[in-house]
Amino acid sequence: MLMSAARSQLLVIDIQERLLPAMADSAAVLRNAGIVIAAARRLKVPVVLTEQYPKGLGPTVPEIVAAAGEARVFEKLAFSAMRDARTAKALVDRRGSGRPQVVVCGIEAHVCVLQTALDLKERGFDVFVVADAVSSRVRGSHETALQRMAAAGVVAVTAEMVAFEWVEAAGTDDFKAIARLVK
Repeated sequence: MLMSAARSQLLVIDIQERLLPAMADSAAVLRNAGIVIAAARRLKVPVVLTEQYPKGLGPTVPEIVAAAGEARVFEKLAFSAMRDARTAKALVDRRGSGRPQVVVCGIEAHVCVLQTALDLKERGFDVFVVADAVSSRVRGSHETALQRMAAAGVVAVTAEMVAFEWVEAAGTDDFKAIARLVK
């Protein structure tokens, strides 16, 4: 199944000031999450951000906040964003408006991303995890999380896959803008 901008929503999980520096490949996660967020904004895909215990882990990093613009930010204590009533309601409401696909990026792959993706899948969403825009402190945890999500029916994709599936075709202003993002 292809991702569709008209049927998608983007969930950015816990890319926070005190958490990001501890991640393997943190610069790549930041860059690739930025590509997906910019593509979402360009193509009018709704974006939701979560923050895990921001009092302790700090707020979302400034680069992500700037890229996300007016996106809603939900603080949470549960590892799964779907176990936070406000976040779950926002995602479920958008599914009811014709957006059953959730593209997920963020950290940590084996904790909050994994639990959220599995809960989304259980709730009937089509779930895509952006493999190059998620990370864990240890690479093995990242790889194991991707394998476990795949076994549960979550589709692993890359930032470029998301951007170009959402844009659908070359030769448009949207395509030109998206192509500049990935150079």
